[in-house]
Amino acid sequence: MPAFVINNHGGDTPDFDGEITFYVIVCVFLTAFGGLMFGYDLGISGGVTAMDDFLKEFFKEVYEKKQHVHENNYCKYDNHVLQLFTSSLYIAALLASFVASKVCTQMGRKPTMQIASLFFIIGVGLQAGSVSIEMIVCGRITLGIGVGFANQAVPLFLSELAPAKMRGALNICFQLFITIGIFVAGIINYFTSDIHPHGWRISLSLAMVPAVILLCGSLTICETPTSLIERRNFIKGKATLKKIRGTDNVTAEFESIVNASETARQIKNPFSTLLKPSSRPPLIIAILLQVFQQFTGINAIMFYAPVFFQTVGFGNNASLLSTVITGLVNVFSTLVSIYMVDRVGRRILLLEACVQMFLTQTVIGLILLTDLKPTGSWNHAEALIVVILVCVFVMGFAWSWGPLGWLIPSEIFPLEIRTTGFAFAVSSNMLFTFIIAQAFLSMLCHMRAGIFFFFAVWILVMGLLTHFFLPETKGVPIDAMVEKVWKQHWFWKRYMVDVDDEVIKEQVHPHVKYVKYGF
Repeated sequence: MPAFVINNHGGDTPDFDGEITFYVIVCVFLTAFGGLMFGYDLGISGGVTAMDDFLKEFFKEVYEKKQHVHENNYCKYDNHVLQLFTSSLYIAALLASFVASKVCTQMGRKPTMQIASLFFIIGVGLQAGSVSIEMIVCGRITLGIGVGFANQAVPLFLSELAPAKMRGALNICFQLFITIGIFVAGIINYFTSDIHPHGWRISLSLAMVPAVILLCGSLTICETPTSLIERRNFIKGKATLKKIRGTDNVTAEFESIVNASETARQIKNPFSTLLKPSSRPPLIIAILLQVFQQFTGINAIMFYAPVFFQTVGFGNNASLLSTVITGLVNVFSTLVSIYMVDRVGRRILLLEACVQMFLTQTVIGLILLTDLKPTGSWNHAEALIVVILVCVFVMGFAWSWGPLGWLIPSEIFPLEIRTTGFAFAVSSNMLFTFIIAQAFLSMLCHMRAGIFFFFAVWILVMGLLTHFFLPETKGVPIDAMVEKVWKQHWFWKRYMVDVDDEVIKEQVHPHVKYVKYGF
């Protein structure tokens, strides 16, 4: 196969040589524990906030309100400080993601994951050993810094490590491990809820396990070729590329990465570059995907699933068991996405899921509006129907907006603004996760069943915008997105104002470049 260079101003998109090696599989498995770390926290926090021992320790007012059998079904958990326990992590992750962006660029993806692990381990210790609400919120903030670093580094690592034809499936392993973390957390909460009075401490402390695995794993894996070349370690970058592709025939891909890297080096201020017209399409899409991911209502369900199932008539243990069931559905549905994403593409999965999630949110809202009054309770048959509908909703999310909300932003930015652009995506995700986590219980109290119609309207909007404005990125090499995606899209191509080709050629001419660096 002849070697030739991809650039952002013309040329064909090559089918780079290489295969999925065992070493790549090991790297993907170890780094995906960053997703399990995040998912475990998502799942564990909602279960812990439903445990009486935890509420008696830190939220006596909520515990007492919960004991009143005639208390409003929709409002018995409405407490801003309780919501702050869950949501404080995400505002910390928002701020940390921008620092993580700089670390990712200057130090690499591996050190960023190591920093994430250390912050997470410290945060777990503070949470599990908490004796005051201030201490536990401090632990949540420290965890949030770890989440911000991990969510910045891991998806980028997976996208840069994977060959184009398998990038979707490998990147979705991050989301798969998030769902596994949620599922494992549900099982642990189910058993620790009967361990009095410190079962909640066991649940929180076990979050250290995936953090330790990520830390140890990140010490043994390679850095991505893109990161090495970006930091001008050309020899090691090419050697790593040969290792992960399982072939010596990597010249075309190597030159593509070098070309993109040298172009990126001309950008002195990536934040200002993001404001240029040509950067708007990937930035807008990346941010909207994060906003829409949260406004499906998924995190409202995942954060507070045990609380929600208690609200609709299940007892404490039964509600935790129902959460385990939805977690299992989440895991297996994400496997569907891994199988389908590089076969049918991103758009069709997102659009199908919009229909599925819109219908389930609407029907759940109608059932609650009709049958769940502010006081009283449901029979188990009605509650079981809601659980089934929640599972169908989770299915749709798990094979679409969940994994693709992380995959697409990690693959659509050119290298010169990749870490900065993805930092905006991560921070947008954390911001709106914070908003939903902080507001959901109050929204449930005041909007009652209307909250599900609220999310259904958002799903309708996101489906329409996906249909008209989201381009397909299946099979496109990560450094060819400008030419093969944005310049070809009916709407976004108007923003892709060509840079001065002559200036680029003078600054990043392949022959000059290789003589200078000894290639």
